[in-house]
Order: sequence, then C-alpha cells, then structure tokens
Amino acid sequence: MSTHARTVSVVGGGVIGLAIAWRAARDGWSVRLYDPSIGSGASWVAGGMLAPLSEGWPGEETALTVGAASLERWPAFGEELGKFGQSVFTADSSLTVALDAADAQDLQTIAEWVSSQGHELEVLGRARIRELEPMLGRGIRSGLMAVGESAVDNRLLLEALQKACAETGVELIARAVNDLAELDTDQVVLTAGIASPKLWPGLPVRPVKGEILRLRSRPGVTPAPSRTIRGSVHGRPAYLVPRGDGIVVGATQYESGEDTQVTMAGVRDLINDAEALMPAIGEYELYECAAGLRPMTPDNLPLIGRVSDRVVVSTGHGRNGVLLTPVTADATLALLNGTSLVEVKGTEPERFAVAKENS
Repeated sequence: MSTHARTVSVVGGGVIGLAIAWRAARDGWSVRLYDPSIGSGASWVAGGMLAPLSEGWPGEETALTVGAASLERWPAFGEELGKFGQSVFTADSSLTVALDAADAQDLQTIAEWVSSQGHELEVLGRARIRELEPMLGRGIRSGLMAVGESAVDNRLLLEALQKACAETGVELIARAVNDLAELDTDQVVLTAGIASPKLWPGLPVRPVKGEILRLRSRPGVTPAPSRTIRGSVHGRPAYLVPRGDGIVVGATQYESGEDTQVTMAGVRDLINDAEALMPAIGEYELYECAAGLRPMTPDNLPLIGRVSDRVVVSTGHGRNGVLLTPVTADATLALLNGTSLVEVKGTEPERFAVAKENS
C-alpha cells in the first residue's frame, strides 16, 4: 500500500461508518461516505448499551478484550462528540439481575471470570438492589453491578456523528454503491452491515432481526431506572435502557432473513419481560415499536481487516455496533495508515478464509 494514499471512500453510513469517516477526515484524509439512507438501519434501532464486562463468559476472551478496549475509549470519544451537540450518554453503569437460581449462578460465574481477566464487577444481594433501584421487581434474587458500563442514546449519537463529519469536511453522498470498483479513491472502507457480502462476496455476515420498544415517560409515572437494567426472562435476554424522555426495551432476536416487520409475538414478549424486571413499566406511553437487522458473523465477533491492498472491511458488529464504534474507528484508521491495533487481534476476516484480492 502506498503511504501517500490520502483519499478514502467509506461505504456504509451507520455509527461505524460515520465514526470512521469523521476520524479519517480529522486525520487528514479526503473522505467520501456513501449510503442511500445515512444514519438509518441497525444503528437507528439500537439500544445503546455499552456492556462488554457483564456480558462476558468463560472462553470468550477476544470478545471481552475488544469490548473492554472500546469501553475504555468511550468517555473521551463521547466527550469529543459532545462538541457537535448535546451529550450522548444516558447512564454510567449497568445492573444485570437474576430472577432464578440458575441465573444467579450464571452471574457468579461471570463475576469470577471477568475479575480473573482484570476487570471489576460487584455481586449484589436483594436488599442492595432494592436500595439502588426500588422500582425493580421483588422477585429479583441477585445482581451484577458494572460501574463504568455506560449507555448512550443511539439517535443522538448518529446526529452528532453526522455533524462531526460535516464539520470536518466529509462528503456525505446519499446513494448506494453497487460495485467497489466504481469508486476512484485510493482506499475503500466497507462498513455496509448486512449489505457487505454483496460488495465483497464471501464475507460471512448475515442479518439477524431485533425488535425494540421505545417508551415515553408521563406525569406521575414511576421513575425509570438510573442505570441500564439487564436480565434473562424465561431464557430470553431483556434490557431496559434509560433515555432522556423514557426507556428503551429490548430486544428480540430472530433468524428471519431481511424481514423488518414488528410482530405481535415480539411486542408481547418484550412487554412481558419488561414487566418482570420493572412491574410499573406499564404506566409508560408506548410510542414506538421498531425492528432492525443486525449484521452477525458465525462467532459473533466483527470483521476488521484488509481484504486487498485497497479495501479494508469493518463490518459484522452484530448487536455491539454502538459499543465497538470507538475501537473500530481506531483500528480502521490504523489499517489505512499501514499499521494495526493490537486490541482487535482475532477479528481479522481471514479467520473465516475470506478471499483476498490484490487491486
């Protein structure tokens, strides 16, 4: 790769693509970003949790390393974005709760393993949980507190990133790219989510549907939790993420191709699971039901790496796109500049024998 290549096309305008474009422009690159609907897709429907520690599990060292590295970057990343609008943060910690004995044992396993990897989590008893979050259900047995696992408003994040791109000179082009060969820049970054395999055949990225509910506060309702609340209800993962005007409830997960219709069954499960975590949540206004398609890989890790002398891929972030935005931007800029970022080791596309080309 020529060290003098300073023009780059970013294909895909979700949080990952926008962040890469902004950082590349700030780093001196001349940047064009292509997307037929910038700031939409999975990024628009995200919950905004930044929870790599409390989602850790023995054997998933790479996921923990990459996620923790990105979480560490988020305070500075978010502060810098605050210059382009209001703060994107909505919570500064997370509480994962257990409703039965099996879940309580899982939380203990997570706490012990994550602590052995050098991170701090605190197991809480029922009384302490009631003290911290009195609106939660009385059936909760124990909890896992992760101080520093913040949450962000994904839509404020998208707005801030678009402003950051515009103010640093990124050319935002609202059209689809059908062939990377049509782009005339020195470098290309492919971050097109579920559309990525259409532009680089062989990338193991598939769509996984996720539904969320957005609830709005009303006068006199029980206050929302002050932190992200996560739990497992009848084997289904559920979360409540505070927002300035209410709560986001998520999220279902279906292997259903490219279907983005919200289903009655999905809404029913989300409401039932939310009420198990917070019984008074029924007081809130239900003002949006939405579904997005997460770009998933077989091992649930993103694809970040070169597939040719000219093309870098940064895609397949699944349900962790918002969390992994800062570290992915840093890793992609390193690749564009001819180096690499050790924190994302293990996310290289060649782990799936993705075909490389010289161009």
